[in-house]
Amino acid sequence: MPIEPIPASTVPPKKRGGCARYFFMAILLILLLGAGYIYWKFYYPYTSDGVKSGYLNFAVEKGQIFKTYEGKLIQEGIRGSAAGGVQSNEFEFSIKDKKVFDILKMNSGKRFDLHYKEYNGALPWRGNTRYIVDSIISMKEAAPVSGF
Repeated sequence: MPIEPIPASTVPPKKRGGCARYFFMAILLILLLGAGYIYWKFYYPYTSDGVKSGYLNFAVEKGQIFKTYEGKLIQEGIRGSAAGGVQSNEFEFSIKDKKVFDILKMNSGKRFDLHYKEYNGALPWRGNTRYIVDSIISMKEAAPVSGF
């Protein structure tokens, strides 16, 4: 009795090995975890929002490749430094909007209440700091300094 060849249409498809499926799932899981970490680290606000008050020291545009807007606020009060001396409280921040930057740039030395968001990490195109100022709540003239 001769053996008849099996037609190609009835040959079952070749199964992929179980190892390849687990390797694909592991790579997919690593990519999803990596994307989640990057979102949490750089795009998810650490605090939803906050307000800092103080006197604007400077607002500048700087950067080699990514031009960002940066500023510094001098807050009232003093704190001890690690060496035992006294230093002022400073709040260094990046500025999100050019309109906000223009207002700050033209009003250095005035007292500001700035609304900001804090992120877990800094991105080069967003600024040099984790603190991103997105609006100005209030602006007042600096209080006159009394003599000694």
